[in-house]
Amino acid sequence: MNLAADGPVDLETARMVLARLGVSVADLLEDPTPKPHAPTFSDYLPTVIDAVPAGSRKVYTPYWNRVLAHWGERRLDDITPSDIAALAEHVKRTAVPRRNARGGNSAAEHLIGALRCLYQHALADGIISDTTNPAAKVAKPRRQPSTRRGLPDTRVEELMHIASTTGNDPALDALLLRLHIETACRRGGALGLRLVDVDEQQCLVLLREKGETQRWQPVSPTLIAHLLAHAAHRGGDHSGPILRYANGKPITKSRYGYLWQRLGKHLAWVRAQQVSAHWLRYTTLTWVERNFGYAVARAFAGHSSARDAGTTTTYVRASVEEVATAVSALTKEPHPLAQTVRGLR
Repeated sequence: MNLAADGPVDLETARMVLARLGVSVADLLEDPTPKPHAPTFSDYLPTVIDAVPAGSRKVYTPYWNRVLAHWGERRLDDITPSDIAALAEHVKRTAVPRRNARGGNSAAEHLIGALRCLYQHALADGIISDTTNPAAKVAKPRRQPSTRRGLPDTRVEELMHIASTTGNDPALDALLLRLHIETACRRGGALGLRLVDVDEQQCLVLLREKGETQRWQPVSPTLIAHLLAHAAHRGGDHSGPILRYANGKPITKSRYGYLWQRLGKHLAWVRAQQVSAHWLRYTTLTWVERNFGYAVARAFAGHSSARDAGTTTTYVRASVEEVATAVSALTKEPHPLAQTVRGLR
């Protein structure tokens, strides 16, 4: 038999048979096993909420509640990219107006992020496939440039003066600001700092921040002494938070709201520009980058993921000794891990 000659005829015959049967090639490729219906958002969201880290749960829960309010009884596979885009626009239009609002873009971005997280879990659980994931087909709004910036020394001095001379606990607030200025830590890093995280001999503190990252951050001997004295006077065990009120209770994020509201009452520029603790992170990291280069600033900030910079940083990562050198220059105090830098020491 001449297979080369018979092949096209056989294919044409097969096509005719399939056409008569009303079957397409795509039908033959599909899994004949009937798939169960996808769960509704009301049924599936509790599973996702239990599976995500606490940080993601905190950020996304308000937006998952919006999803439940609009689509609670709809199935996950019943949502289209247009449905998600329409809900994102609704969330954007109805966002609570605040002085630092960005036109609702952040709310829309978080909603799409919350849905991407939900559908990513549904994909891992086999409820949907890559081709039927509607959240992956909706682009997030372009993120607008931040209005935060580094502050000049005079402004930092004003903040420290008001924090340390006003309010119901100036010692606590002055310590809190100094911790942020020296370490460029995020709010979570300060609130989570424990006595067991302090290495007094090497002047290091262990910071736990977003993304479950951890890093040993050099600080000045003066800050170490104040942290230990604060812990000794205000109680608490070694595994509990260091920063506490006078009654011994650990501070919470509400302390930041009180502090910056008070600073804004005394300093008009703080109130007008909506300055917050995160501005201190910008301030310190800008100074470090200008004086010690990008690699040291990146290590100082605790950035480590591939998204934070290009491939080159894989080869030029700064050491803890280099970060300690920057801290020594910043605070004008010797540090046990600092290197000698000509012109700065």
